[in-house]
Amino acid sequence: MGKIILVTGGARSGKSTFAEQYVAKNGKKIGYIATSQICDDEMEFRVKLHQERRPQDWTTFEAAFDAHTVLAEQGKKYDMFLFDCMTIYISNILSHVHDIGAFDQIYELVTRKLNELIMAIKNSDATVVIVTNEVGAGIVPENKLARIYRDLAGLSNQILAQAAEDVYLVVAGMPVNLKNIKENI
Repeated sequence: MGKIILVTGGARSGKSTFAEQYVAKNGKKIGYIATSQICDDEMEFRVKLHQERRPQDWTTFEAAFDAHTVLAEQGKKYDMFLFDCMTIYISNILSHVHDIGAFDQIYELVTRKLNELIMAIKNSDATVVIVTNEVGAGIVPENKLARIYRDLAGLSNQILAQAAEDVYLVVAGMPVNLKNIKENI
């Protein structure tokens, strides 16, 4: 039975680096699920940085929309996956929504995609380290799409945290296991 490790934090907090180190230390046969789509020079630069940090023996799977399919097909062949990142994945899903005003339908779509992903992980033999962002700690965005995105990211993080064996919050490059703290309360 597969398991989830969630790694969250703010922008440039060190969460991807921590997740890469975690996977490298604990995995033998590693798959990397890349969710980014290169749409401009800045994103191309970010993707290149991530690619350069990865060891050559990791297998990369491009999965901008249906990561659960990769895990369903490959989850028994790898002992560890790094999924980077959930908030880009949610952004990809939102980019294909026709009616941004239908929040209930959008929430149901994102929730369905999350549940498919969680089930694929649970049915695999792998540990999947999922990187995500904490986007709701700032001011309330002034536009509707940004508010919907912020809300969906926060709700998705809660769903994933409930399903995860461990949840790491990374701040200034320092990881803290939130599940350990919760157990001590």
